[in-house]
Amino acid sequence: MPYIEIKTNTSIPKDTEVSIKSKIAAVLTAAFPSKTENWLMLDFTDSSRMYFGGKDDPCAMVQIALFGKGNTAGFDKMTDGVCTLLESELGIPADRIYVKYEEVSHWGWNNSNF
Repeated sequence: MPYIEIKTNTSIPKDTEVSIKSKIAAVLTAAFPSKTENWLMLDFTDSSRMYFGGKDDPCAMVQIALFGKGNTAGFDKMTDGVCTLLESELGIPADRIYVKYEEVSHWGWNNSNF
């Protein structure tokens, strides 16, 4: 049950959004094999008024919530994959992307909790 929020000050055309959606699912599964697209929820916010280092050059904040625990190797792989993907798809340099992780122990869905 990962939830991934991608917030950027760039515009994300619909076809690029769909491309990122498909590719980020593959990055997620490579980093955390038990996490699949079947349970992935994505939230895209584009054209935000964002500044990084005092400049409004293209930047992004990616927040990833995982049900349960991750591991250092998985976090490293996920961060690399996310930065590479956003640089390729949106032209945002990796050094202007933050990735934040949250490990969640209680997650509700379908009238109950895991």
